[in-house]
Amino acid sequence: MKSDIVRCWEFGDVRQEYESRDAILYGLGIGLGGHPLDVNELRFVTESRLEHPLPTFATVLAKPPLDDLFEAGEIDRVKVVQGEQRCLFDRPLPLAGEVVGRARVTGVWDKGTERGALIRWDHELFDAHSGERYCRSRSITFARGDGGCGGDTKPPPAPHAVPSGPAEAFYDHPTVPQAALIYRQLGDHNPLHSDPEVALKAGFGRPILHGLCTYGIAGWAVIRTFLNSRVENLVELNCRFSKPAFPGETLRTEMWRHANAIAFRVRALERDVITIDNGHALIQN
Repeated sequence: MKSDIVRCWEFGDVRQEYESRDAILYGLGIGLGGHPLDVNELRFVTESRLEHPLPTFATVLAKPPLDDLFEAGEIDRVKVVQGEQRCLFDRPLPLAGEVVGRARVTGVWDKGTERGALIRWDHELFDAHSGERYCRSRSITFARGDGGCGGDTKPPPAPHAVPSGPAEAFYDHPTVPQAALIYRQLGDHNPLHSDPEVALKAGFGRPILHGLCTYGIAGWAVIRTFLNSRVENLVELNCRFSKPAFPGETLRTEMWRHANAIAFRVRALERDVITIDNGHALIQN
């Protein structure tokens, strides 16, 4: 990796129009609608019931073109995965509209030759006409093949700890074998999630589920469990991706509540593997 190029990279503004069908596609992409009698799920995947998109829909809107950054910085694209995700939600998204995304690289950390590198970039999402901000997000991309790049060796701040005792609540979310193929229609066409040969080159036995899909599932678990599906009351959602999830697995979100803070992690039940750790959400009643 050419860390100097990456650190100084400038993204242009990204404008995107979306419709209610895109919000529905996002709900289907994270697996809602699998329970046809569940009105909580139907609120996000049927036109007659739709009021607001899920807050985490913001993570797929007006995203910067990362492929350009990877090419210019000579980053091994095959070995890139999501490392962390943080979102602060200022206001609910409308059912349709035009948005502008503004992003910038805010850090590069060298973990060592055999351990890869971390790239942090911040993203803000605005209404294209009123200028109101919908969401602030911070993502850390893990470039597993680019250690020794000479970036900052001081690691980014540690994420929130998850309690060691049994979870106070949990939500099981079955995913379907074609989950990644559906989610990629939202714009993330990384072949790691669809091409078996690319997945093998990256060190995985088969295509993996998008990290942001798992993130959306965790967000839904918090909204469903503690907010009675009131999306406007989710304030913040943060996590670290620890292991990949595979399409077809059942993902259990384990949660602990303290006042308006929710600690959580996500476990792939079939393998008993933690896929998301250090989860932290803020809600308002």
